[in-house]
Amino acid sequence: MTTYYQPPEIPRTPPYDAVPPRRHWVLLILLLAVCVLLIVRLVPRNRVIDPEAQPRAVTPRGDLAEDERTTIEIFRQASKSVVHITTSGLRRDLFSLDVFKVPQGAGSGFVWDSDGHIVTNFHVIQNAASVDVFLADPESGKRNRYPAKFVGGYPDKDLAVLSINAPKDQLHPIPVGTSDDLQVGQKVFAIGNPFGLDQTLTTGVISALGRQIESVTRRPIKNVIQTDAAINPGNSGGPLLDSAGRVIGVNTAIFSPSGAYAGIGFAIPVDEVNRVVPQLIRHGKIVRPSLGIELVPDQIAQRWGVRGVIVGGVVAGGPAERAGLRGLARDDENRIIADVITEMDGQPIRRSRDLFELLADKAVGDSVELTVVGPEGQRKVTVILENVER
Repeated sequence: MTTYYQPPEIPRTPPYDAVPPRRHWVLLILLLAVCVLLIVRLVPRNRVIDPEAQPRAVTPRGDLAEDERTTIEIFRQASKSVVHITTSGLRRDLFSLDVFKVPQGAGSGFVWDSDGHIVTNFHVIQNAASVDVFLADPESGKRNRYPAKFVGGYPDKDLAVLSINAPKDQLHPIPVGTSDDLQVGQKVFAIGNPFGLDQTLTTGVISALGRQIESVTRRPIKNVIQTDAAINPGNSGGPLLDSAGRVIGVNTAIFSPSGAYAGIGFAIPVDEVNRVVPQLIRHGKIVRPSLGIELVPDQIAQRWGVRGVIVGGVVAGGPAERAGLRGLARDDENRIIADVITEMDGQPIRRSRDLFELLADKAVGDSVELTVVGPEGQRKVTVILENVER
């Protein structure tokens, strides 16, 4: 017969309160006492109330300083030319497959002419499905929204032109200056929409000239203006002004390890803007000046031990052919001969990129002097640049 162990039965105890009812009242009284004590300690003991207290009289001031009046007038005149730009992208719903717009980014710009052309940075509107431009109305203080059309862009210089259909009385073209005679130490003013805060004015000076930054295509932008005027995300595309209220640059980038303002901002010089924008308005793109030549790849030139760019061929009837340049050929002894370009306007050329960067600063109709090394030795050749696109 198998026996089983039966554990002793634990006697059941009736339910009971963790705290007797009498103790509930004691805890409540103690809590109220602590609250009263804290309130008494926080209230000043020697508080003096004066029922006849009045606002203090305002101390009158004299006229604003000349520098202040100048700054105020610059902002008053230029702010109506500065616009706020917002962009939207397209996104497809994973379940319904419907396509809808989503906010993408924001930036600044300014009115270029009375036809409604707006200048901004290319990276502000890059990959945007739609762009809206907000014009400030100085009289009402409101912002009027206008859908914008893309006119043209030049990513290598981070510039773009938009067009809006706005009333003429709402369009106030900004005065254009020059960046050729700027000096370090000049006072400058930046107006834009940092972090979406439209119509924001910051001031500073020109910190340096002749800087070089990288564009969205990783091509260099030369002769850039460096300033300590605060430029933050949202300022891109806005104007940099001189003390006469003229635009001298387009704010485009900041140098900051953290992404916030660190006292170093950059602006594309207005002389470059004034060269690029009319072409974008006329053609929708940059009409690139050309020598009318085809180049041998740099790798082959290096393999042959050639310093410079080898002319592989010339466009028939083009500027290079008319100037006497020749492409690859064989002489009477079956040796390969060609012209090699080593300089343009005194600037050394070691590879094709050097040539393209120098041509980027030229315009159709400009003349350049090339130093060419050929079978007969070194010679100077003058070429008038043309648009040879087919």
